[in-house]
Parts: sequence; structure tokens; C-alpha cells
Amino acid sequence: MLPFIFEWAWDMPHIVFMGALGYALNVISIGLTYCIIMATIDTLKGKSESGDHH
Repeated sequence: MLPFIFEWAWDMPHIVFMGALGYALNVISIGLTYCIIMATIDTLKGKSESGDHH
């Protein structure tokens, strides 16, 4: 069940689960945001990681 469903009960297991879910989603979001920002910065600077330097 999800929090917007009428039968939702805020007991301890639901609170712990939602807290752990929120923590995991934040870690993933921060990691993805960092990777996207660094890729954008590297692209704008013209850096290349390929071994082709001809």
C-alpha cells in the first residue's frame, strides 16, 4: 500500500520502510545529478576520454 491509499497506517514498519526508501532515492538522485553535471562540464570544456588522439 502507498501513503495516499485510505487504508494506510503509519506504524513503525511503514515509517522505517519509507525512510529507507527516501534515503536510497536521495543517494541515487545525488549520484545521477553529479554524473550529469560532470559530463556536461567535460563536454563544454572539450575533454575527451577516448584513446584516439590523431
